[in-house]
Amino acid sequence: MVDSRPDSRPPDAHPDAHPDARPERAQTDESLAIERAKADDALAKVAIVERTADAIVAEARGQADEILTTAREMADEKLAKAASDGQGLVAIEQRRSSEDHVIEAERAAADAALRMEREASARIIARLLPIERNKTDRYLLTERARADDALANRDDFLGMVAHDLRDLLGGIVMNTTLLMEQTKQDSSEEDRADTAQRIHRSAARMTRLIGDLVDVAGIDAGRLAMNSTAADPFQLVAEAVQTWGPAALVKEITLEAIGDSPAISASFDHERLLQVLGNLITNAIKFSERGASVGVGVQAGADEVRFFVKDTGAGIPADRQEMVFERFWQLGRNDRRGLGLGLFISKCLVEAHTGKIWVESEPGAGSTFYFTIPC
Repeated sequence: MVDSRPDSRPPDAHPDAHPDARPERAQTDESLAIERAKADDALAKVAIVERTADAIVAEARGQADEILTTAREMADEKLAKAASDGQGLVAIEQRRSSEDHVIEAERAAADAALRMEREASARIIARLLPIERNKTDRYLLTERARADDALANRDDFLGMVAHDLRDLLGGIVMNTTLLMEQTKQDSSEEDRADTAQRIHRSAARMTRLIGDLVDVAGIDAGRLAMNSTAADPFQLVAEAVQTWGPAALVKEITLEAIGDSPAISASFDHERLLQVLGNLITNAIKFSERGASVGVGVQAGADEVRFFVKDTGAGIPADRQEMVFERFWQLGRNDRRGLGLGLFISKCLVEAHTGKIWVESEPGAGSTFYFTIPC
């Protein structure tokens, strides 16, 4: 059979390919080459099966010929006996000749049918193989285009991170210089305290930014480990309110715990869920006006514990409430109040506790973020 398969080399690179995509492309091409080699092996096995079938048919025919030869020898013995008895030899020979012609005709017809079947099979394989490979090539190009988009997003993200870190470092350097000048000029303690607070805020934002990057890298690598212990969810809420209370006061926002505090216990990673509450509280403060209020609470159910953070901000449209948990997502294209990682990380942390997270909101009526963990 003539090999009508197309060239097994992978398709050329996408014309808009990103230069950093070469290691990923090499791995994809290697995977494609392996899959095509498997397909070729499968075709080779089909050929082996066909040859095996031919051998079986040939063996069966040989056995049939042996049986026929034995039958003819027996018939010849009978013929010799009949000749000695004076029976009609001519009629027996004619009958044998007629039977031989019938057998040859049947064999020729079977060979022709088998040959036609194999030719049809070869034509089908010759048509299907290019189609399947073209589908694979198109799929590969689609995946490469997605990889290019992902790499472009990564570059944009790294550019944003570098820009924010540079700004924060610039603020630290500037305020440190200012603090040194104030010390030389013997300025008031209040001025030096304000400068020190600005340095502290910039350093805290840098620490939070780097922590988010480390968490995302751990999530992508599948190394997001949980260290769960039995603890009181209400104590966790109280700690979150105490920790992020000063950040709320800076913006003149009231941050308070809502509800009673019955004694309940659940198993969770204390630091990770405190991080989730911190992300939700920080977002609520970020998108609330001065003088607003943010409430944090927890409700005990029959088989789960539900935490919530409620604000009175602008709210989130219904068609964007699922999108807010995607990485790098921002409410506005030019929104520079974060990298859009907090809610994504929170979702991954809650799901690592086999819980769920969602938001209920109406534009102009504020938002309430919920998340649950099993009791």
